[in-house]
Amino acid sequence: MEKSALIEGRKHAPRHLGRVLVLGLGKSGRAAVAYLLPLLGGRVEALAIAAGARTEASEAFADAARASGALVAFEDDAPGVLAAEAGGSFDLCVASPGISQFSAFYQAAAAVSAEVVSEVELAWRESSKESRWVAVTGTNGKTTVCALAAHVLSGAGLAAAAVGNIGDPCIEAVGAGRTEVYVAEVSSYQLASTRLFAPNVAVLLNITPDHLSWHRSFEAYRDAKLGLLTNLAHVPESVAVLDATNDVVRAEVRRLRALDAHERGFAYVPVGTAAGLGGDMRAACGSDAAAFVDGDGVLRVALGGVEHAVVRADELQIKGGHNVANALAAATAALALGVDARDVAAHLRTFAPLEHRIEPCGAVAGVRCYNDSKATNVDAALKALEAFPEARPVALFGGEDKGTDLGPLVEAAHARACAVVCFGAAGERIAAAFEAAAAKAPEGFAVARARHLADALDAALALAPEDGVVLLSPACASFDEFGSFEERGRAFKALVSERAAGAR
Repeated sequence: MEKSALIEGRKHAPRHLGRVLVLGLGKSGRAAVAYLLPLLGGRVEALAIAAGARTEASEAFADAARASGALVAFEDDAPGVLAAEAGGSFDLCVASPGISQFSAFYQAAAAVSAEVVSEVELAWRESSKESRWVAVTGTNGKTTVCALAAHVLSGAGLAAAAVGNIGDPCIEAVGAGRTEVYVAEVSSYQLASTRLFAPNVAVLLNITPDHLSWHRSFEAYRDAKLGLLTNLAHVPESVAVLDATNDVVRAEVRRLRALDAHERGFAYVPVGTAAGLGGDMRAACGSDAAAFVDGDGVLRVALGGVEHAVVRADELQIKGGHNVANALAAATAALALGVDARDVAAHLRTFAPLEHRIEPCGAVAGVRCYNDSKATNVDAALKALEAFPEARPVALFGGEDKGTDLGPLVEAAHARACAVVCFGAAGERIAAAFEAAAAKAPEGFAVARARHLADALDAALALAPEDGVVLLSPACASFDEFGSFEERGRAFKALVSERAAGAR
């Protein structure tokens, strides 16, 4: 049987996958193994797992995989060891997203593999030819846009599922075979190892500096994100939804506009302009399509020669201008897939805030508290501060320091908050940045320090005015005190509940 022969009815699934290496045993790595193990002795000639560092969980998974016929090795030299054991090399390597393409581990796998792809790429190749994919990437907002789009599509009667970083691994959803529209949250890590992946709708949100230690440079990070558009021209009637309020993405809009429609091969919809979400790119530069907010606060999408008035911004349950942008992106994606504008509007209105994303989590003696633990970088915290025009919150900043420029955070807090509490490992550096700019602070602006999240909440409650707001939007990773932003957010909500009970 020729290795190049493809299975009819799938995107790009070879009948013979040959020798396959799975690199890493994170969530997506385990899902890839679970999908591939039943193919051993058929499409898969040999399945090897380079499991990385030893942990109790990885050892247990490895033992079960070995019992089913897989080859397993641990530590950095695993790819070479497994290649020798499997016959010299691999036809395909499926890399977990947590492993940098520049790492010795990844490079060792690439040296013994004809092709290295991400689990997202494997899932797309194995999915039904009739299935449709919406892929969402960007620095901030991916999860909300995916959840919004899946909510709208499901409400409109499609068998849609949010997959990837937001839900089940893509390959797990493909294996289950119950999904018609995959709404995939794809990270720069995953996109760095895609080759043929071609969604029907590509949503490119803001691109700001993040994950630079993984990608080595902002340019590499940016290019991984832009790679989402590489294969769109191969998909009939494909559409790119692009955040034109972001400088980096707007540069891509300009590049696409310079191409004629045949050369470009797909349609694109700019969301807003350099002037913000109120800008209509058709008027600004003659674009064929646009998504924007009109002067009456109505979200509008012009696509395929038709302009749709979707919903009023003040009808959305999710707070902040960034969430208006997220709703515009999700609405545009749904309309691009043929969903009726009335269905889009109805289901945007019923979408509730996601956990850890400006999530209301109770009140303590009249002070409303919000959990925005997902704001692990400065840009996300800036957007959260903008979400409270009616109140100047007490903002909690801190956690594991990413070493980013704090100037924009200080400036935004001076403009939009009444006080800040700086906590955790990054707390001293953040507090020092505020103290260095104290001369520019508004009258009465307070800066407090706290060692831990619990102390930070207590300090914030003491500083908050009656009927005020306390906002956890850390602008930092969680790993100084917590294992994840989810753990941090749930701890914050539990603390709020305890303080609320004590205040009664």
